[in-house]
Amino acid sequence: MDVSMTLWVLTILGLTALIGIDFLIGRKPHDVSVKEAGIWTIVWIILAVLFGLGLLVFGNSQAAGEFFAGFITEKSLSVDNLFVFVLIMAKFAVPSHLQQRVLLVGVLIALVLRAIFIAAGATIIASFSWVFYIFGAFLIYTAWKLIQEARADEDEDEWEENRLLKSVEKRFGVADKYHGTKLFIRVNGKRVLTPLMIVMLAIGTTDILFALDSIPAIFGLTQDPYIVFTANAFALMGLRQLYFLIGGLLKKLVHLSYGLSVILGFIGVKLVLHALHESGVHVPEISIPFSLAVICGVLIITTITSLIASKKQAQREAAEAAEAGEAEKDSVEA
Repeated sequence: MDVSMTLWVLTILGLTALIGIDFLIGRKPHDVSVKEAGIWTIVWIILAVLFGLGLLVFGNSQAAGEFFAGFITEKSLSVDNLFVFVLIMAKFAVPSHLQQRVLLVGVLIALVLRAIFIAAGATIIASFSWVFYIFGAFLIYTAWKLIQEARADEDEDEWEENRLLKSVEKRFGVADKYHGTKLFIRVNGKRVLTPLMIVMLAIGTTDILFALDSIPAIFGLTQDPYIVFTANAFALMGLRQLYFLIGGLLKKLVHLSYGLSVILGFIGVKLVLHALHESGVHVPEISIPFSLAVICGVLIITTITSLIASKKQAQREAAEAAEAGEAEKDSVEA
């Protein structure tokens, strides 16, 4: 898709305006209700759909298909990222009324970092077609690793600060408690960071690790930097509301890792086939409509099986609790 500099500028201005509106709406710290989160989640999804339809009308069907495939993939990967966001919030004991501010700024940092990654990735791909082999192999390895972690059933209940955060804390110092929405305060004449600033940096910089698989994944669906960037932007901008909407449901998505591993593995194979095709080898290439069908199908099946498994687990736990209660009652009577 041929994108002019004017369209790039208009798109960035439009996204900036949407982010500004989002910031103004959430400028006053408050506890986000499920209703509010649900409404804004739907709004962001509608905006993404309208943008995709705009690509269909003013661009072409391939661009629209690539956007929707990329958006759905990035959105599904971002849901997995919410698990880590929950751990970060717990680690820093973020007050509930400040969590939306943390996520808003953290997502903005993540969006800037991803824009840099996307620009670098597009430049590398344009210069070295063999990089598709690396991206494909990495995604297949990541898929295998996700399956291994899921089968090990290892629940990660603690999040460790990265080296960057530790160095920032050591260099500037951190206040011992939150001070509303302030990011800096003065303690004994020295300017120090507040915990709010640290947790914002934690959310933003942790996304670097997430980008290591999500960026190659979307480049496996499209090599158009414009579509890669906009799909990432729309997926990330609705992440804050999604956090509050499905926060309580995250633990019920027990098969999400399996679904994501299938998606990443599928895109990895697609990338390898594309690389072979670019090298002159006659191999079948996977089309965008087929990719979109596979991604949506995997997510639907994963969600259904997760909810069924979670329901059965809850029933087993309820039955065990009832049996334990009866046994305790019998021992007391005896």
